[in-house]
Amino acid sequence: MTATKTTKTKTWKFKTLLAASAGACLFALQSPAIAQAAWPDKPITMVVPYSAGGPTDVVARMLAIPMGKSLGQTVIVENTVGAGGTIAPTRVARAAPNGYTILIHHMGMATAPALYKKLNYDPLKDFEYIGQVLDVPMTLLSRKDFPANNYQELLAYVKANKDKVTLANAGVGAVSQLCGLLFMNQIGVQLTTVPYKGAGPALNDLMGGQVDLLCDQTTQTAPVIKDGNRVKVFGVTTPQRLSSMPNIPTLDEQGLKGFDVRVWHGMYAPKGTPPAVIEKLNVALRAALQDDMVKHRLAELSSEIVPLDKQTPESLRTHLAAEVAKWGKVIRAAGVQAD
Repeated sequence: MTATKTTKTKTWKFKTLLAASAGACLFALQSPAIAQAAWPDKPITMVVPYSAGGPTDVVARMLAIPMGKSLGQTVIVENTVGAGGTIAPTRVARAAPNGYTILIHHMGMATAPALYKKLNYDPLKDFEYIGQVLDVPMTLLSRKDFPANNYQELLAYVKANKDKVTLANAGVGAVSQLCGLLFMNQIGVQLTTVPYKGAGPALNDLMGGQVDLLCDQTTQTAPVIKDGNRVKVFGVTTPQRLSSMPNIPTLDEQGLKGFDVRVWHGMYAPKGTPPAVIEKLNVALRAALQDDMVKHRLAELSSEIVPLDKQTPESLRTHLAAEVAKWGKVIRAAGVQAD
């Protein structure tokens, strides 16, 4: 009798242990789905590759609040500056793929592979894609007391003075550097370039008279151009004039034929971020781009929100691949290297 009881007891314990193990396994299998369903349950960090006050930072802070409302959590904008905007993507590529660290970056994401001999991330392999954001035109500016008053006078002055003229940019690898390089290439003049740690400091020194010229995004330059007293503007970098500043001619119409530089932005997450999380981030991004305040502010800055069919992960993936190929050819042909 005792032996029978002992056997029954052992059998009961074994079944209990087996059931517990099965339950644990089932929970382990279900827990990622449960975690994704509950996501997000803490603040999200949006990493910006450039300094506070710069064009990409302006866009990030504009989107952070409405995205946070949509997600039900705070979206914290964090500037991770350095190495021509490549430190931030490296950080995000190495972050945990849980959706709590995301990246907003401009076309520098596409130019970096050609500009840098050694890059610690692959834009086409190390990220998940959330969606395209907006396109931003650029403007060619000078300090207020620069001798030239229009584009033709500017062209004559820089050709006469060449490397005595200083051309600021937001740092090695930044879009403002690329715009400046293309400008110098097309006019056939080498100016003295002055790199800064971000577009904000570069514009501040331009307005302060420390440098002569700067090519930068309208998200940064539109307010000071409209002010009318702090800089001179010689043209916009798109083939068509801007509806928000129709009196400013394009560089193309003034003789710099084919000059077309517009800055596109995209949003990314680390490779392996769950599809359900990417979908929630995409929904939040699209909601933010439909926010009335965001649309009004971007219009003031002469920036264009991309159409709905481009605000998708697949569209960003396709666009990035095409831009990597396009700018790779241009940069290699120009012999430009950032390191």
